[in-house]
Amino acid sequence: MSAIHERRERERAHRHQLIITAARELAEAEGWEAVTTRRLADRVEYSQPVLYSHFNGKDAIVTAVALDGFGELAAHLRRAREAAAEPGQALGAVCRAYLDFATERPALYQAMFVLPTDLKFASAETPPPLRACFDEFVSCFPPDNDRRELFAEVIWSALHGMAVLSDSGRIPSAGQAERLDFLITQIAGIPGGPTTP
Repeated sequence: MSAIHERRERERAHRHQLIITAARELAEAEGWEAVTTRRLADRVEYSQPVLYSHFNGKDAIVTAVALDGFGELAAHLRRAREAAAEPGQALGAVCRAYLDFATERPALYQAMFVLPTDLKFASAETPPPLRACFDEFVSCFPPDNDRRELFAEVIWSALHGMAVLSDSGRIPSAGQAERLDFLITQIAGIPGGPTTP
């Protein structure tokens, strides 16, 4: 590969990431309805045709933002799991980290789990960052538990419900710690331990 070609590839990758970052910042500030290709083109100071050379419309941009988000979430969950004092506390730490992530990054969470994307879950085509997130939940259960993927799915599903219902005000956020403790104790069969950070 020539030096000129390498430079062009770096510039293209930089523009690609710049568009993703701008979309995410705009969504966090004003909501996803404010993210349009026209506004993004103005924000990153590229023409709309340049933007379309990277993404085929808003849905593709949301998908790229979501994929970045899954990479961040996987790292966030891994840090929480590894910081747990004992293996039995790992699940509680990962669950709290998940809910914190959803609360602290609402527009990103919406791109990852609410808005339409073409990301495939639970299939051979699942991108590595999505699988890495799921694996953090699976890793909280003993390797000899042949149902640990099922437990991870149920825990993740319940956490998603808690995050979305709490964000929309349909359940009070004040009860989150008690709900989390109940989930860990009842579903996973392990004491949740203290649910406050």
